[in-house]
Amino acid sequence: MKKKILIADDTTLMREMLKSALDPEKFQIIGEATDGVKAVEFYKEKKPDLLILDINMPKMNGIDALTEVIKFDPNANVIMCSDQKYENMIVMAIKRGAKDFVIKPFTSADVITAVNKVFQDSAEE
Repeated sequence: MKKKILIADDTTLMREMLKSALDPEKFQIIGEATDGVKAVEFYKEKKPDLLILDINMPKMNGIDALTEVIKFDPNANVIMCSDQKYENMIVMAIKRGAKDFVIKPFTSADVITAVNKVFQDSAEE
């Protein structure tokens, strides 16, 4: 069964890059959000196996969106995605419940490594 993934990033290019990194045989993209508010709404509505969440987004930043998702689902699988300049925010996100992170610019291999790690870790729990 394919793992369901929700992608939240305010730039079309980043969403497309994330989608192209994920094997459609293994993963199903069930939605895309362009801001933090929509990311939380879509997460609650669609209940994905994984949320890939950008830190810097309009309406609600990724840290606040992560906090809301974790309140709703304490076992949520969330990978944060951000520029190196937001490294302190990535650390904060991990402390608040994110399972892993990917630094922009990323390669497809970076994305796959993070996704596989999260699913492997959640299977072991």
